[in-house]
Amino acid sequence: MAIFCTILSWAAVFLLFLVFVTFLGYCVYVKYIHMKYDHIPGPPRNSFLLGHSSTFLEIMRNGGVVHDKFLEWAEIHGPVYRLNVLHYILLLVTCPETTKEVLMSAKYPKDSFYKKLFNLFGQRFLGNGLVTALDHEQWYKQRRVIDPAFSSLYLRGLMGTFNERAEKLMTKLTDVADNKTEASMLKLVNFVTIDVIAKVAFGVDLDQLENPSVFPKAIEMCLKAMVFVARDVLFEYNPKNRPFIKKVREASHLLRSTGAKWVHNRRTAMQNGEDVPKDILTQIMKTAGKEENTTKEDEELMLDNFVTFFIAGQETTANQLAFCIMELTRHPEILEKLRKELDDVIGMKQDISYDDLGKLIYLSQVLKETLRIYPPAPGTTRDVPYDFVIDGIRVPAGATYFFNSYVCGRMEKFFKDPLTFDPDRFHPDAPKPYYCYYPFALGPRSCLGQTFAQMEAKVVMAKLLQRFDFSLVPGQTFDVEDTGTLRPKSGVVCSVRHRNHKK
Repeated sequence: MAIFCTILSWAAVFLLFLVFVTFLGYCVYVKYIHMKYDHIPGPPRNSFLLGHSSTFLEIMRNGGVVHDKFLEWAEIHGPVYRLNVLHYILLLVTCPETTKEVLMSAKYPKDSFYKKLFNLFGQRFLGNGLVTALDHEQWYKQRRVIDPAFSSLYLRGLMGTFNERAEKLMTKLTDVADNKTEASMLKLVNFVTIDVIAKVAFGVDLDQLENPSVFPKAIEMCLKAMVFVARDVLFEYNPKNRPFIKKVREASHLLRSTGAKWVHNRRTAMQNGEDVPKDILTQIMKTAGKEENTTKEDEELMLDNFVTFFIAGQETTANQLAFCIMELTRHPEILEKLRKELDDVIGMKQDISYDDLGKLIYLSQVLKETLRIYPPAPGTTRDVPYDFVIDGIRVPAGATYFFNSYVCGRMEKFFKDPLTFDPDRFHPDAPKPYYCYYPFALGPRSCLGQTFAQMEAKVVMAKLLQRFDFSLVPGQTFDVEDTGTLRPKSGVVCSVRHRNHKK
């Protein structure tokens, strides 16, 4: 027994020694990383190991927007600066030439952060879908198959659905105006965009405006979880966070199980020889090859893309619309100019055509300016396995570059009076922003659905401004909430009135 106790004691000592040596080795590696990149400007680290992460966590705890801190540091430290979290180096880059070189090329892969979105706290989330696939060939194979669902011809055919779903919102707002009640515009446009993506992408009628479901809350939970995954490496290990983590797993499971049900229904329709639309769901299923010979991983990949499109096709467009409405409430001169264009182009007609959208030039400018100040998806990252020189600063290979559209869009050196809402920045005759405006990213990995999103946004805004006046309820703020995507913090609660058309 004594010998056994002695062996256990020595084993414990050896284990402690092993842990100590491992930790010491890790600290040496972190010091090496510091020495490799510390010549690059950057804010002082909060600690040797955690780097700047405590700053991020404090901002999150106080309900702030971490991108405002990134902007502050960019103004201080210049076109490239360094951020440290453990042994990871993130370089925030605002240099347009570097932005062009890296984002416009296929040779710089998305970084390992996107791997973290494969699962959310152990529940498969975005997996290897179109947004998160790191391997170029795997991504390109999926993109090539799904591209037809976003062709110009197919998008033209969606105008009926865009009009129909937007009309349901107009009906809802008519009730609000008649009853002199208030409406959260963020909530209502969320319902509309969920209805649109469910119908045009997956062939399903949800009718959120009349029968709200759990989907908006599930999407919000997953997006919030993405923020913690990105910025708090210890979040999952804090016992206090277990209730939230449980809800996130349930939300992710809900989205994937819904996708599985819709895939099954579509496959049954195909096998029965029924006509099915050439929509996103059909294209997603083609990535798995022949429907009757799909493997388990094929099925999971289909669900990866289902969740990707369900979230990406809904959340960002809704937030853009809400921000746009919010800004128009405090810029009556812009609203008046916008309404004159709408009266000239569509008048009082109910159905907006594809050709009408092309004539709504000023509305396009307003939506682009909204995305400049409030990009719902504020940034993207790339791994750069080559040495670089950025504005005279040598950057060793192996760093992750962070390109932040929120930061660039609010910098004086790119946009005069950047916090002033001025749609004329995007006038057709104005100089085009040179690689400092990219709300949908740039290059081969840019957002596939950006044309879809802006068509939908135009239809909704055109109908809304054609028929209603709205004003913010007192007490609303113009603050931004950082929930993975950026959204208006107060929900844009408005009083809504029928518009009096001037003769």
